[in-house]
Amino acid sequence: MTLSKTYTWLEAAKAAVISVICATLVAPQAFAETANSAIGIPDPRLAAPLTQHQKVLHTLNRFTFGPRPGDEQTVAKMGLDAWFDRQLHPETIDDSDLEARMDAFPAMRLSQADLLRRFPSPAVIRQMAKRGDSLPSDPVERAIYGDAISAFEAKTIDKAAADAKTQKDSTTAPDAGMQEDGQAEASQTGDRQPVMSQTADAKGKRQSDVTAASPEDVQAVLALSPDERMQRLISMQPAEMLSFRAALKPRQRLEVLRGLTPEQIEIAAALQGGPLRVVGAEALESRLVRDVYSERQLQAVMTDFWLNHFSVYAKKSQNEPYYLASYENETVLPNALGKFEDLLVATAESPAMLMYLDNWQSIGPDSLAATRVKRLGQFAPKLAQAVPKGLNENYARELMELHTLGVNGGYTQKDVIEVAKCFTGWTIDRPYQGGGFRFEPNRHEGGSKVVLGRTIPEGGMNEGLTVLHMLATNAATAKFISNKLAVRFVSDTPPPALVDRMAATFLRTNGDIKAVMGTMFHSQEFSSPEVYRAKLKTPIEFMASALRASDAAVNNPLPLVQAMEQLGMPVYGMQTPNGYSWQSEPWASSNALVSRMNFAVVLSGSRLPGTRTDWPQLLGEPGAAVSPATEHKLETLILGGPAAERTRTTVLQQASNPDLQKTALESFALKPADESDPDVGGATLKRKRQGKGGATDFLRADLPETPLDTMAGLLLGSPDFQRR
Repeated sequence: MTLSKTYTWLEAAKAAVISVICATLVAPQAFAETANSAIGIPDPRLAAPLTQHQKVLHTLNRFTFGPRPGDEQTVAKMGLDAWFDRQLHPETIDDSDLEARMDAFPAMRLSQADLLRRFPSPAVIRQMAKRGDSLPSDPVERAIYGDAISAFEAKTIDKAAADAKTQKDSTTAPDAGMQEDGQAEASQTGDRQPVMSQTADAKGKRQSDVTAASPEDVQAVLALSPDERMQRLISMQPAEMLSFRAALKPRQRLEVLRGLTPEQIEIAAALQGGPLRVVGAEALESRLVRDVYSERQLQAVMTDFWLNHFSVYAKKSQNEPYYLASYENETVLPNALGKFEDLLVATAESPAMLMYLDNWQSIGPDSLAATRVKRLGQFAPKLAQAVPKGLNENYARELMELHTLGVNGGYTQKDVIEVAKCFTGWTIDRPYQGGGFRFEPNRHEGGSKVVLGRTIPEGGMNEGLTVLHMLATNAATAKFISNKLAVRFVSDTPPPALVDRMAATFLRTNGDIKAVMGTMFHSQEFSSPEVYRAKLKTPIEFMASALRASDAAVNNPLPLVQAMEQLGMPVYGMQTPNGYSWQSEPWASSNALVSRMNFAVVLSGSRLPGTRTDWPQLLGEPGAAVSPATEHKLETLILGGPAAERTRTTVLQQASNPDLQKTALESFALKPADESDPDVGGATLKRKRQGKGGATDFLRADLPETPLDTMAGLLLGSPDFQRR
């Protein structure tokens, strides 16, 4: 069942509010019929077969994150079949430009172990602080660890004091007032009492007690050359770093990073905001950069598809972000166009998945490890409580329901339990030190298991591999995966006959993803008028396509990561394992579509920190003015063809609205940025308090309002562009 959406252009209730789009939800029939009618496009089912130009545009909209200027001409010259076949073999495509851009994220090239060693997780810092461990000998790591431990201890003291005050204020016992402050604090904090390391010269300080460095001291550091400045930051003792950081103004936080190499920027960012923030931010940023800039667009799209299919949640734990880079680059990306079974095994063994769905802690009820825990409980109950124990069914259930067979795939709760037993012992080696997959025989449940009516003999790790093979070659899996691919690439309600042919290819080729994609691409259903521009873009598709259509220069993707939250689709942000929907309905609310319009206007006016657009250069007209002729050129550039008459009229009417960009700027509020935009130049950043939480907006407000930018933004946010 699909959702029919009618787009209308609304005049704003307030002066200068964007009068662009509002979605009305109507009866769930034929999205293309009503959506196209609403903006003046005939019902495609009454139209002639797609022209060659439309086929090229359709293919680019479905198998890439949207065409860039010149892509249509390139594909038309190469030929659709040749282009698609080349995209199926990404190893033949030069992607050196993307690789150069990825140099901005050196931490993402580290192994998991090196990543955790260089940028320790909160769990590591917490344990070091409690044990009073010595700091690393490496000067850089020593500075990062020392600063993180100092910050942890300051927060611990603040927490202890707050707990004590809360308890004191709420206590009604007659003798409560007789307690001394120290006794009250100690009684309430328990094992949260601050344990100060021997190296922290911020010992005993609360965050609120930190005295900011003088403006002269700050300026002295900022005046140093990049290398000297880096050495000065590294040499600061934790207390001095806390004082320095407390004194920095927003603009000065940017100045700290001026001229530094990518590696130095990471170090400085870790000292200013903590190691976890560096790792988490770069994992999300680098994923967006790949989507926008990779020449291997089909591989990028399929990587995005599988990362959503095998979804993990970045905030599952403080360790999860450390596994994301490896999950994307080593688990999913190399297998995105390979064999489904290889991808299934790779995700099952991935620390990111093992931690997200808790299988790393699953222990067979009668395993050797469980027996030892029971014995330990007799002599050391508290110690035994801290040891993982028990069978965890999370991965087994999602493996069958979401990864392979589907919710109606014919399995039972008994099958879930048996599969969970097969995967006991699949765990993470040294999880807090960046270890990889490990099979632990002592945790594995012995004996044979029966899954989907088939007996699996006792075989240790091979039991799990046998289950994965059974599921990967199951007819229900073939149909479930084929239908999901067809929903993503063809229609919200794909033709059953097409899904059946794709499933047959899946089974015949042992799950060859390339072959399944080829069956879909060469089908009559894929290029039928019924599906042309009939799907609403998801937020990630909308953002990436807007950046590509505008040929935007992204020098700092962090604001884009924050914008994805505003657009309702945080990167690695789906808490439940089902992933985001590929259908149109969840993304069609009025607020969501207006938020897209605000983003488009902010983007087109280069008001998003770190991202620049240049419409006169794209048009080849430095002095381009607002006119019907210019608007027509923008339509061709952005939409690949003419816009609906209602769209064109609105764009021309609103392009010179002096308040439209200002309103979009105020409406599209971002979370607090880390202010690490390396491409701000001399511009000032507008800080604006938003809502109850006081979120800070770092959108640029200093640029002149350009009607050409507004015109382009209106087209990027229009219903014409939001469909693919």
